Amino acid sequence: MPADTGGDSRHLVDQPQAVREEDTLDLDALLPWLRDHVDHLPDTPPRVAQYPGGASNITYALDFGERTLILRRPPFGTRPRSGHDMGREFRVMSGLHGHYPVPRPLAQCEDETVLGAPFYVMEKLEGIILRRDLPAGMHLDAGAAAGLCERFWQALIDLHRLSPADTGLADLGRPQGYVARQIAGWNERYRRARTEDAPEADDVMSWLDAHQRAEDGRASLIHNDYRFDNVVLSPDDELRIIGVLDWEMCTIGDPLLDLGCSLAYWIEAGDDPALEAIRMQPSNLPGMMRRDDILAFYERQTGIAVPHPEFYIAFGLFRLAVIAQQIYYRYAVGQTTNTRYRDFGGMVHVLVARARHVAGI
Repeated sequence: MPADTGGDSRHLVDQPQAVREEDTLDLDALLPWLRDHVDHLPDTPPRVAQYPGGASNITYALDFGERTLILRRPPFGTRPRSGHDMGREFRVMSGLHGHYPVPRPLAQCEDETVLGAPFYVMEKLEGIILRRDLPAGMHLDAGAAAGLCERFWQALIDLHRLSPADTGLADLGRPQGYVARQIAGWNERYRRARTEDAPEADDVMSWLDAHQRAEDGRASLIHNDYRFDNVVLSPDDELRIIGVLDWEMCTIGDPLLDLGCSLAYWIEAGDDPALEAIRMQPSNLPGMMRRDDILAFYERQTGIAVPHPEFYIAFGLFRLAVIAQQIYYRYAVGQTTNTRYRDFGGMVHVLVARARHVAGI
């Protein structure tokens, strides 16, 4: 049965909040560029707000009254060389638009003299975004949760089935040697982002290196950060996906690594309290698949076996730990004052421990 929202779900549409002081947008610099690159903008300046979700790039809403644009830029402060690639995200969305549900990209700026970093703007996609728990007023019974869960994982499968050549993205990545590069790269990123209170993870890094799965030549477009808060649901049908967001890490590579990265976020009912404490999406609702069910669903829908799933899941958990550590590092060295990042250090400990458990070491 459908989600229970009392018959009207417009109040569930994701809303931005006031801009954090450290993330203030320079409208005097932005508006001349914007008017040169986006057609039919009103003469009046926009009302600027910021989406609080996410812990990496900064997302603003520019409300011009009859039209709202979304602007994405990297965080302020030191940025990893391979992260926060706004040009890549814009290119991927431009290629996917018309082939896969994404917002319509409008214009990108590589000139860092405008805002101090590359950025791009896109049309706003009006919809519902699920974060740690369902929005107030939204209720899913077990049947509705099961239906949403299936659509969520099917959308990832649909991406893996999409031909890169059909989207103009065939040269996006280097699939040969992808797994080895990922392991070496994330191990090195962890070493560079270490703080004094970071957990030891040499055993996990060594295990991943020793147990990496051989590539079989299969490669696809992969999202690399697919989770519920990067998915937009229709305000008219809460179980229908109308858009997928956050494409900065999209590439061509092993789809099973992509599956493992998404499973790293998947905390299910009955998981231990430490995992429940860092849950970021409502994957624990009655009716949601369990991790074993998701693996079986993926195999059934794709015809691709997932041998040794512990490798892919352990990789996803450690990679997520590295991302959290990179964000925590920015807070620890004073590059951001956002207190939300203060607890990311504890999250790293939980994720490394979980990766160790999954790996059996």
